Amino acid sequence: MSGAVTTFLRSSIGRKQLIAVSGLLLCGFLVAHLAGNVLLLVGSDAFNIYAYKLHQLGPLLYVAEAGLVALFGGHLALAMKLTWENKVARGQKYYVKNRTGRGETIMSATMPYTGLIILVFLVLHIIQFKYGPYYSTEVDGVMMRDLYKTVIEYFASPLNTAWYVVAMFAAAVHTSHGFASSFQSFGWNHPKWMPGVKSIGVIYAIAVGGGFALITILLHVKGA
Repeated sequence: MSGAVTTFLRSSIGRKQLIAVSGLLLCGFLVAHLAGNVLLLVGSDAFNIYAYKLHQLGPLLYVAEAGLVALFGGHLALAMKLTWENKVARGQKYYVKNRTGRGETIMSATMPYTGLIILVFLVLHIIQFKYGPYYSTEVDGVMMRDLYKTVIEYFASPLNTAWYVVAMFAAAVHTSHGFASSFQSFGWNHPKWMPGVKSIGVIYAIAVGGGFALITILLHVKGA
């Protein structure tokens, strides 16, 4: 059994499928995260109560966060390894000259770069909000962190808002291509179904990336 697993992990197809699964799970997380961020538009109490309830999960929250870190780290490491192996296998010059000939799109060609933007964004995002300025507020007689104020203060800056929007554009481009590629990794590449899968990927990317960006812009207008 262990030998089969090792063979699977060492194979290009195995790594592609692991990248696909981890990518789809991360796409699911983004939907849940966007749903939580919508509460920023409802009001400070709604968002702060939401953040407070998450914090009250205690150890479960830490387990979930550790799982997300492992999921993203594994996705990133496997993608980097696969990209490097593909580059070495075909040669950099050959890759540049034959990019269009192999049917590669701008979205697929920029996957490593959009992935890097997302990585930098996530690191900064955690620093800025999880470990950012701490304010307290009282809601229904309960003292909790005023994370809403921290968010509003951050997005009052045009530079911070612009960076966030650029990162969400990169995320939209990355997930749009990655969504369809995930199904292709499992052999679901039938001409009858793939156009629909690609369309769903584009709709998802626009809805999620655009949703995060729109919330950011609205918060900037409110806090400016």
